[in-house]
Amino acid sequence: MKKNDPYSALRYKEFNIFLLLRFAMVFGWSMQFIVIEWEVYSLTKNPLSLGIIGLMEVIPAISMALFAGHIVDQKEKKGLLFKCILGFSIISLGLFLFTWPPFIKDFSTQTILYSIYFFVFLGGLVRAFLGPTIFSLLALIVPKKIYPNAATWSSSVWQISSVLGPAVAGFSINWIGVHWSMSIVLGCSLLALISLTQIATKPILNPKIGEPIMESLKEGVKFVFNNKTILGALSLDMIAVLFGGAVALLPIFAQDILKVGPQGFGVLRAAPAVGAFLMLIISAYIPFTKNAGMKLLSAIFAFGICIIVFGLSSIFWLSVTALFLSGVFDGISVVIRQTILQLKTPDHMRGRVAAVNSIFVSSSNELGAFESGLTAKLMGTVSAVVFGGSMTLITVFLTGAVSPTFRKLDLQKDIEEHEKSE
Repeated sequence: MKKNDPYSALRYKEFNIFLLLRFAMVFGWSMQFIVIEWEVYSLTKNPLSLGIIGLMEVIPAISMALFAGHIVDQKEKKGLLFKCILGFSIISLGLFLFTWPPFIKDFSTQTILYSIYFFVFLGGLVRAFLGPTIFSLLALIVPKKIYPNAATWSSSVWQISSVLGPAVAGFSINWIGVHWSMSIVLGCSLLALISLTQIATKPILNPKIGEPIMESLKEGVKFVFNNKTILGALSLDMIAVLFGGAVALLPIFAQDILKVGPQGFGVLRAAPAVGAFLMLIISAYIPFTKNAGMKLLSAIFAFGICIIVFGLSSIFWLSVTALFLSGVFDGISVVIRQTILQLKTPDHMRGRVAAVNSIFVSSSNELGAFESGLTAKLMGTVSAVVFGGSMTLITVFLTGAVSPTFRKLDLQKDIEEHEKSE
């Protein structure tokens, strides 16, 4: 294997299957979220309803995260992942039915709306377990010396699927409608289940099986808060994503501001996907591990600028360009953060660290959606987006100012140590 081989992780069959599984799940989940966003806003015409969708998912995801991390570290990962995917499939089936006109013809709008919120809430419960399980399984599929390369590919696939799913949702809503768009989501869950059968059962590496839950949770939280590198990366991304969640308001921009309809909505959602794909190509050949701290700060700062430009733009293609560049810079951020987590987390604590990560970052996507919906209701859509982007810039300045150690973070030494150990 070449020392700087950009495809080193891809030379492991199970890792390729893992990438397919992760793409199917993230693509399906993110597509489902946008289809439901469109349906709910069409039913209510209320920006706050978009925020409530995010809130319904983030409440169970956050409240169950630490418990889920403990369970993940105690259980076999493949079997747990099977249960997560099965749960997602059941939820998607429920949403498929509640967007089917013959099924809901006798239901009131309020009943349909509350039923959708209920299924989204259940999805938050499943998601609390899904993230830590996938994060832990990755570390069991490839050797430690290629964690950075595996993290790059895994993060890039996540980034692409998380924005490509909504982009396809925008087009599919226009072509086949909301209900049949949900059938694509069901297909994704089936693909994930089939892919999982091709991955072997993995050993449980936690030496403290049966450890009391409170001691386990305390150990996990203490580790994250004592590791300044992990804590800094999670905190920075959490605030940036929380206040930079302008994409939650895209249905409003597409329908009421830019007036481009479902097709324009699809283009807007596709723009970050193209930027993320560019990062997949670049990051595989040019790792971001050298001077990682400054690169992460710079990427999130540029992301904030893009969000402000998007919010102020009334020109469709300028808006598309801003979203494209936001995908580029967000892709850099995700790759660096996931590399930090994979390199700095011990095997027996991956579930709990990933759970804390989900509280800090992953769930902030939905909390950010609620913040965007609420601020759009209070101060107007454009002002809400500009406010969010400005808060992202302030966060970067403060992080860089108070943490010179983080500015100087360089992951290259960690990589060299792993290579020597193997």
